Amino acid sequence: MTTPASSARLDARVGNELAASAAQVLVRTPRATRVLARLVAFSFGVFLLAMVVVPWQQSISGKGRVVAFAPMERQQEVSAPIEGNVTEWYVQEGSVVAKGQPLFKITDNDPAILDRLMDERNAVIARREAAAARAASLASRQKALESSRAAAVRAGESRVAMAKQRTAAATRAKEAAEESERIARLNVDRQKQLQKQGLASDRTVELAEFEVVRATTEVQRAFATLQAAMGEALALEQDQARTMNDITASIDDARASEASARGEEANASSELARLDVRLARQSTMAVKAAIDGTVLRLLKGQGNVFVKSGEAILTLVPDTEVRAVELWVDGNDMPLISTGRDVRLQFEGWPAVQFTGWPSVAVGTFGGKVNLIDATDDGTGQFRLLIVQDPTDADGDGKPDEPWPSGIYLRQGVRVNGWVLLDQVRLGFELWRRFNAFPPTVTPGQPQPGSKAKEKPKG
Repeated sequence: MTTPASSARLDARVGNELAASAAQVLVRTPRATRVLARLVAFSFGVFLLAMVVVPWQQSISGKGRVVAFAPMERQQEVSAPIEGNVTEWYVQEGSVVAKGQPLFKITDNDPAILDRLMDERNAVIARREAAAARAASLASRQKALESSRAAAVRAGESRVAMAKQRTAAATRAKEAAEESERIARLNVDRQKQLQKQGLASDRTVELAEFEVVRATTEVQRAFATLQAAMGEALALEQDQARTMNDITASIDDARASEASARGEEANASSELARLDVRLARQSTMAVKAAIDGTVLRLLKGQGNVFVKSGEAILTLVPDTEVRAVELWVDGNDMPLISTGRDVRLQFEGWPAVQFTGWPSVAVGTFGGKVNLIDATDDGTGQFRLLIVQDPTDADGDGKPDEPWPSGIYLRQGVRVNGWVLLDQVRLGFELWRRFNAFPPTVTPGQPQPGSKAKEKPKG
């Protein structure tokens, strides 16, 4: 049987429980908050996992334009070959021209310039022929003088030899006369001894003395003859030397004259070449296109316009099937780029969706490779890269890249955004690098600009 006291305790306990349940309901976390917390925790876990697992393609961005790969096929100006008036125009802006097609016609201010140039050319030809004839005549004179010199040498040598022979004969005659004089003097002494002994007469002594006088005279005559022979030999040698000097001087003079004539001939030939160039230019009044292309601008107004030689008349954009991209990058990024690096390109006016870190999922971009890096900047710290088409798998999706758009859409001058692909890293490393403002990484062993491959020593 329930007493009033127990009933009161029961009511109090039930009241306490109801109060506790109400308090728990009031402090309980809402369901939406719990769901949101779970989502945040899951997202954070996924983000951490992505930072460790997901790859990221590092790249360097740049801007540029489409150009022709060959420098001769890029935009060029057509200049006036001569000074004169542009009297006829054969093209207009936007005209498509073929190689050899006339562009405009120039007429010289002097209508008789061709006749005067021809007269001047004929005069120069006559002067050149006269100089050539004079040079040939001087060459023949040199040969004749050389022959005369050889004959004079032989004749002089013969005369000198004869003079030396006479000198030798005179020397021997002098020696014989001196011996005769010596013998005559001995005979005089002997006759005088005999006279003292009475064995010789005065007449014999006188005859012996006379013989001494005659022998002395012969000695003097022989000495004079020897002196004359020696003088003649010396004179002949000097005459031979003088003759040789005269003929050599004449030959040298002829050679100098021939060289002068050859110089006049060369000057005339040079002047003739210049006249031929002028004649060719004056004769080519119609300037023709040197390559297939499209006329971009007429730099001179149509009509009778006076122009100077070398002055630009119109701008021509050549047709080309081999296109490239000039991409400009910052000097801070240039050391990380090397030839052969893959590039992703987005052409202006071509719909594209680009994901820098995942080029394989990009849409509307095209592949390329770095073909050239300029050796210096453009003066503002920007370096030019020349990008060529790369039909291979440049974005890493395992499929060959699509070829670049045709020339109808990809004309020279179209603006381009480009990304030079570097190494693949993890997303977490890329975020850490960017937070710390570190440069992108380059794989060790990747060829760098200006590096030289070292050969491994053999043996």
